[in-house]
Amino acid sequence: MDSVYPFLGAVVLFLLIWQLARLYRACKKANLVDWGHGWVNLIDGLNRLFCYRYHRLNVTRLRLPTSGPCIVASNHVSGVDAMMLIASARRPLRFLIAREEYERFGFTWLFKAAGCIPVDRQSKPEQALRAALRALKDGEVIALFPHGKIHLDSDPPRKIKKGVTRLSHLTGAPVIPARITGIRGEGYVIRGVIMRSRAQIEAYPALSPERLDDDQLTERLQQILDGKVPLESALAG
Repeated sequence: MDSVYPFLGAVVLFLLIWQLARLYRACKKANLVDWGHGWVNLIDGLNRLFCYRYHRLNVTRLRLPTSGPCIVASNHVSGVDAMMLIASARRPLRFLIAREEYERFGFTWLFKAAGCIPVDRQSKPEQALRAALRALKDGEVIALFPHGKIHLDSDPPRKIKKGVTRLSHLTGAPVIPARITGIRGEGYVIRGVIMRSRAQIEAYPALSPERLDDDQLTERLQQILDGKVPLESALAG
């Protein structure tokens, strides 16, 4: 009987290695963006599998230019939002995130590898602004949530922060608005990740800083992120 256990252990080990190899191949195939590191590319593929298969994210892509700087600005409804935006993009997204989130135990290495920019909102927020400006001048894509924190359509109105319009006008980078809906765990960080959803990303046409001044761009973006501009009318306009 004792001789059976090593055999069963070998079978289990073989099955584990086989499943890991299958996952590796699936992640490699799902990866659509070069982040500059092979292992980050695998995480990108894993994230896309998670978003499209588990959260059933729609296949609509963010309307990003193929090259040059731009700013992705989205509503913020849960802890899975950044993952959804990354899965919908064909270019790396560099997120501006609060320093306390950037320094969360166990995740700093990933945020750093993904090029996230920490924002110290209490003492030196201008450092993040300068880093974002450099990234845009280098032709990269910056992503952020202008509401500043999780904010649902049913919540009391909350004005978006003007950093996005400031960055846009200082660099000439267009703003790419996006709306995330269909998240079952909306309003929560962890629940938004683990509760299976039928997620949707509404990808809006770019807002040009050359056509809209600061106030106009801010007002238009506010309306879109608050769900007051139907996607169909934005596309028709």
